[in-house]
Amino acid sequence: MRFTIFLLCLSAWAADVMPPEPEQRLARVIYQEMIEVKSGFTTGSTTPIAESVAARFKAAGFPVEDIFVGGAIPTKANVVVRYRGTGARKPLLLLAHTDVVEAKREDWTVDPFVFLEKDGYFYGRGTSDDKAQAAVWVATLLRLKRENYRPDRDLILALTADEEGGGPYNGVNWLIEKHRALIDAEYALNEGARGMMVGGKRVEHQIGLAEKQFLNLRWEVRNKGGHSARPVPDNAIYHLAAALQRLSGFEFDFALNEVTREYFRQSAKMEASGLAADMARVAEGDRAAMRRVAAASAPLNAMLRTTCVATQLEGGHATNALPQLAAANVNCRLLPDDSVESVVAQLTKLVGDDQVKISVTTNEGASPVSPLRDDIMKAFTRITDTMWPGVITVPSMAVGGTDGRYLRSAGIPTYGVQGFFLDRDDVRAHGRDERMPVKSFYEGQTFLYEFVKALSK
Repeated sequence: MRFTIFLLCLSAWAADVMPPEPEQRLARVIYQEMIEVKSGFTTGSTTPIAESVAARFKAAGFPVEDIFVGGAIPTKANVVVRYRGTGARKPLLLLAHTDVVEAKREDWTVDPFVFLEKDGYFYGRGTSDDKAQAAVWVATLLRLKRENYRPDRDLILALTADEEGGGPYNGVNWLIEKHRALIDAEYALNEGARGMMVGGKRVEHQIGLAEKQFLNLRWEVRNKGGHSARPVPDNAIYHLAAALQRLSGFEFDFALNEVTREYFRQSAKMEASGLAADMARVAEGDRAAMRRVAAASAPLNAMLRTTCVATQLEGGHATNALPQLAAANVNCRLLPDDSVESVVAQLTKLVGDDQVKISVTTNEGASPVSPLRDDIMKAFTRITDTMWPGVITVPSMAVGGTDGRYLRSAGIPTYGVQGFFLDRDDVRAHGRDERMPVKSFYEGQTFLYEFVKALSK
């Protein structure tokens, strides 16, 4: 009898991990619609997605005054929807972006803008970054509406433009500057962390509390040039090449903060490779262990230090002329406590060549670390433990950038929370054949639904 009860409990548990079938179908339809809109930063538009989402909420009975569509220019629309609660607490903001990195059909083995389910994965540009979360947020609010759920705070959905490119059309920055009241909240849930699988096994669930700063530097050399038949050592390309060669062998110093220290302490518990002991030592400040961990893993190296890398080159004006210009874009990701001035000073000293001029072209600025709140951490850990027993909760710092930086700088703490598990060695965001495990998508749908309810009742 006890064994029968145990089997029944397991069966009920398996059902609880996945959303009800009608909710799965709805989320999938929304997901597909979003993937098949070409919303690339330079060539696409987020407006069709914003308008489609607004129409869904209107059809579901949301008041017109609680739905906003607008953006910096006509092709960069954002959509903001307010789900009214009792007002006992300040609102909770649910954020995702609907633009994507460009994708060329000839680079992919499948069409990046055709939603494809194959071999247990959903394929398409944006399946992991960030249309899965956008689709789930929409499905979650529609489900709560059908269930007549009454939260103790307003729930604000914001699906925004141009996270991938930033600049003057970034939706979050535009909303903060032009329509702050629409998205003002006690805190926000956004991308910026993930669940991690190793060998198909779920091992850790990250919650993002911080992110690195985004900085672009232009390294430029100019001189008079001349005829290629009379070469001279003073060649702009040679000066630049020598500087970049020095950069290739340079590493900034190690530095830990409270988030990364805790990340290494917790991740060491589940690390199956030979790095586990060193990761635990990293949390204690062991620099020898830091060197070994950084050498073994590019992602962990990025957690430990500021990084700078050359990403673009230009130079020369004719095949038969000495170059008058050679330039490179160097992209840097700074630790939250590092400064642009310090980085530029270190690189200038490294280059040691007055002909190489280093200038700042993009500086998105540092953003504060979000506080480690007990209510958020307890709810996150409880739901994680319930859905995936044995998976540990790990505070993390995003080594890339998200729109959370705008919110944190505006005084809205932001937490990277997704519930989608991806293989540690198969993260394809921004790359070829981007994909999301089908099971991970639906489990993430359940997690985010339960997490929103836990924070609003």
